[in-house]
Amino acid sequence: MTKPRLSELFDHRQFILFWLARLAGMLAQQMLMVAVAWQMYDLTGSAWDLGLVGLFQFVPALLLTLPAGHLVDRWRRGRIFGTCLLIQGAIALLLVLATQGSFVSRELILGLSVLLGACRAFQMPTQQALVPMLVPPRLLERAVTLSSSGMQAAIICGPALGGLLYTQGAAWVYGTSAGLLLAACGLMLAVHDAQQATREKTTLSSVLAGVTFVWQNKLLLGATSLDLFAVLLGGATALLPIYARDILHTGPQGLGLLRAAPAAGALLMSLLLLRWPIQRKVGRWLIGSVAVFGLATVVFGLSEHFGLSLLALAITGAVDNISVVMRMTLVQLETPNEIRGRVSAVNSIFIGASNQLGEFESGATAALFGPVGSVLTGGLGTLLVAAAWVRIFPALAKRDRMQA
Repeated sequence: MTKPRLSELFDHRQFILFWLARLAGMLAQQMLMVAVAWQMYDLTGSAWDLGLVGLFQFVPALLLTLPAGHLVDRWRRGRIFGTCLLIQGAIALLLVLATQGSFVSRELILGLSVLLGACRAFQMPTQQALVPMLVPPRLLERAVTLSSSGMQAAIICGPALGGLLYTQGAAWVYGTSAGLLLAACGLMLAVHDAQQATREKTTLSSVLAGVTFVWQNKLLLGATSLDLFAVLLGGATALLPIYARDILHTGPQGLGLLRAAPAAGALLMSLLLLRWPIQRKVGRWLIGSVAVFGLATVVFGLSEHFGLSLLALAITGAVDNISVVMRMTLVQLETPNEIRGRVSAVNSIFIGASNQLGEFESGATAALFGPVGSVLTGGLGTLLVAAAWVRIFPALAKRDRMQA
């Protein structure tokens, strides 16, 4: 069998439309994150409130993701994804009105954070489960890597553009985000997945089928839980406004560059993986990438130089992308399509929601120990987790190829 070429992906129109929708949606979401974080810190000047933004997104994501995964396996996945984009566009428009009308407040931002968390509880498992339906299995690994490249490109442009627009006012960021989200929703209307309605009865057992599958598959359990702890402990995203203003002494544009740095590293790594995919010793690469992530986080925590901080964040993004591509490909290859939404929901809880919980953890520990102490503690904790997972999940550490 000949090795699949990257160019073959562009013959699959449905996948390209979906890829463009994800690109526009992610660009808008990253711009929103920059504006909401900076506006909250302008309003309150509190590290605790920055952490609460993450917590208020985490709670609905935690509560709704498993039921959302069940619905993803029952309903048209493309329509679910499009609806999520539409709701986020409406939230961005509300923030435009609130900013221009001078009634934006701490409480409003926290309330909308709850809605964003609930929306993303459906979006994350949907977009993961859609990819294998739009490309043949032989192109799946390439599709996952290309998706990662596009998303990282959006993450680079989003924060930088958000920081630039924020200098003209938060309403500019929110309005641009709303337009992109509505355009992404329009693209999804043209995506027709081949999903058939399931006749499976809705029971507690069926809702928890994804949890059962991951628990019984120790390889997937080890891979997803490893990334969970890495993001929970090692993420410093919530503290970037503090680092930008109080430690590195830069403004909204500097904050945008800091938020874009991990994505820049991830994009470069995606391009390298497209050209030279990891074919052997995948377990060692996965655990090793998490260890390097922790080390680079420690460097960022200690740095008071803007250039060094950018480099450290870029390294965290590069090695994190290795983990993302390998984990997502493993999940999709080892999961039957009929429960892919529920397994993707479990993956979303482990990975996606942990971003918000990690932001709360960073904000809470920063309030107690200061931002530097918070980042250092998280980085060192990530190193310890990577070392522990070698012993706890030996099958993961010894995994040689992506497909057994």
